[in-house]
Amino acid sequence: MSGQGSGAFGGGGMCPGRATAMPLRGSVPCMEQWSKKRHFRSFAVMGAVMSAVPASMATSGAVPQTPAASGAAAPPAVAPSTGAGSTAASVAPAFTDTIAGTAIRVDMMAVPACDGAAPFFAARTEVPWELFDAFLYQLDQKAGASTPASDAVTRPTKPYVSVDRGYGHQGWPAISMSSKGAVQFCEWLSKKTGRTYRLPTVAEWQCMAKQTPVSVDSITESAWTAADAKNASHKIGSKKLDALGLADLWGNAAEWCVAADGSFCILGGSFKDKKIDPAAMKPIPETEDWNESDPQFPKSVWWLVDGPYIGMRVVTNDANTNMKPAPSGAAPAATEKK
Repeated sequence: MSGQGSGAFGGGGMCPGRATAMPLRGSVPCMEQWSKKRHFRSFAVMGAVMSAVPASMATSGAVPQTPAASGAAAPPAVAPSTGAGSTAASVAPAFTDTIAGTAIRVDMMAVPACDGAAPFFAARTEVPWELFDAFLYQLDQKAGASTPASDAVTRPTKPYVSVDRGYGHQGWPAISMSSKGAVQFCEWLSKKTGRTYRLPTVAEWQCMAKQTPVSVDSITESAWTAADAKNASHKIGSKKLDALGLADLWGNAAEWCVAADGSFCILGGSFKDKKIDPAAMKPIPETEDWNESDPQFPKSVWWLVDGPYIGMRVVTNDANTNMKPAPSGAAPAATEKK
């Protein structure tokens, strides 16, 4: 394992203007500085939704969940809370990936093709902390369930402060990782499962958005925004699912995606946004402003000091014919894993 970069999350833990380390959990002074640093622009959420749900999602905290013992059977996949009035709770996943060395399963939903995007599979919810922790802290290796290939993936430097910002941990969306950290997570997940996981493209997000339309007036039924989030992220899947069975597509954490030129951007409304207009959704290019407050030099390449609202989801084009088939009329053509 290797990793470089320093900074408030990966080698410092310093608040801007302070000479001593200061933790980020709760309403500490440096957290207030970051939250008031700038006005956050509105944007609409990136698709690719993950349901990586552990045996329990009822508690929160900064301590990573202990993974299941090597060889132990994973618990049944637990559907996320669908919220009052959900009309998509019965949408079954196309297939479910079990992550060896953890008690986590990933529900993948079928997304039909549309303009600019071939059919693909999107994870039901945003990547939760307990799955990102398994990558970050090599919990699968400690459980004796890693492989040489997964162990060889470069990981972020360990954060010296609570990157969950005190919002919640187990069952909450992982946040504040850089695009580099998001890409490396996808590489690790690919090595763990044998299928290629990646960040969604802008075209793929637009494809999902077209198939899960919402209005400005109804957005809070399925998305956490500044209107009701109280300046914090919330438990994944705690609001209404959409027509594809995806959770939090329009809000909670904004998400990393890949533009046509290969650059990184984010799409999606977040708990910071006062107004999300689905009809005006545009990608926000990656910017150094998301790490402007990092007092260290060089700044961290793994963590975003000023990006507490940025998370990630994954997609894949790979399916195993032994997996449960996707819902009728909504399944991409399955391909055998070599």
